[in-house]
Amino acid sequence: MSDTGVGGWLRANESTLWIAAVLSYGFGDFVTTTVGLSQQGIVEVGPVAGPVVDAYGTPGLVVLKSGTLAGSYAVWRLVPQPQRVGIPLGLVSVGLAVTLWNSVMIWLAV
Repeated sequence: MSDTGVGGWLRANESTLWIAAVLSYGFGDFVTTTVGLSQQGIVEVGPVAGPVVDAYGTPGLVVLKSGTLAGSYAVWRLVPQPQRVGIPLGLVSVGLAVTLWNSVMIWLAV
């Protein structure tokens, strides 16, 4: 399999993708969710995160985020190359999207 182009770059930089996943999905989404929940009229609407936040608050969100990242890493360890690059890439994509969405919701609520 050739390691040229975008796919080759992604496979060669998986550790960078994991750092980006932790920063975007773990940190960015957590911070913007926490800030958003402190605003009047903003609630967590995620089908999993919503009930967790309602029941356990911020500590529940920390456990959920940590568990998702740990579980994703465990699956990543089991999936062969080149497919496994999709796991951190997916987390980065979701993390950036929800962080942007949360930021827009915060901006609209202010």
